[in-house]
Amino acid sequence: MIKTLLLTADGQIHRGGVEQIDLWRQDSSGYLWIDIESENIEHEKELLLAQGCHPLAVEDAQRKRHPPKTETFDNQVLILYRGITDYDEDLSVSQVPIALFAEERCLISVHQGRSISIEKSWSSPDVEMLRQPALQAIRIMHYSVGRYLEAVLTFEARINDLEDMMQERPNDELMRTLIAFKSKLRKLKRTFNYHERVANNLLHETPEIIAQQSPDIGHALQDLFDRCERVNSLASMYYEICGDLIEGYLSLASHTLNNTMRVLTVITAIFVPLTFVAGIYGMNFDYIPELHYRYGYFIAMGLMATMGVALLILFRRLRWL
Repeated sequence: MIKTLLLTADGQIHRGGVEQIDLWRQDSSGYLWIDIESENIEHEKELLLAQGCHPLAVEDAQRKRHPPKTETFDNQVLILYRGITDYDEDLSVSQVPIALFAEERCLISVHQGRSISIEKSWSSPDVEMLRQPALQAIRIMHYSVGRYLEAVLTFEARINDLEDMMQERPNDELMRTLIAFKSKLRKLKRTFNYHERVANNLLHETPEIIAQQSPDIGHALQDLFDRCERVNSLASMYYEICGDLIEGYLSLASHTLNNTMRVLTVITAIFVPLTFVAGIYGMNFDYIPELHYRYGYFIAMGLMATMGVALLILFRRLRWL
């Protein structure tokens, strides 16, 4: 689906399709936003090339798993990042790759799926933003990163509950939950790290096309970088917390196992000499001196009891019990 927003010289915004592209070309004072959503690959490529997009930029925009990046060409800037379509408190985030081509009088957005940030800007277009396509692109990415921030902050309450549960009643189910969250955070960290690099490149190596459109673009880029950095740092912190909780659980399990093994070892150590005595007098020989002694049984039992009590006292003094 191809949609367009055309801002004419009189400040009027017109919604339509590809038919408005020719109108924009004829009006040198107009501004155009082309949104391409889930369009046929060949048709999409043909339209982008017709708009003057670089073939390499088109190739990057159409790759499904291309990492976020920014690249400057002669007449446009490409911003490639991953938007967010949905998320929940379990940190299940649905992403969609988004490519933004910012030119002097035109913004082209390409995405194979629903984009919350583009829908937000599209539903209530700002005249001033349409006149500054690069700033509009930064605003779209800024809104997307904000949704990521909401998702991560929503997870903050959950990680606090997991910390409390780990201290009160650690169990295998909690361990599986932490491992699942750590895996999700690892994937999000990779995305956030890319986004932070993109924002950092735009901030410190601002393309001339972007700098010319708005003198205040630096503030917008700084705000975008700060938000990307915060999301990345929060995801890294929660990732480390999950890792610490997992290691803590493993340490507790290992400590419990060590205590159990120590008790079993002490019990074994107590009964080994008793078994030895019982084994000697249980041998089937006719000539055992104590076998027919009248008090032999009581002496043997007393000896075994004395040995058991003595070993028990020794282990308690050694604090093995």
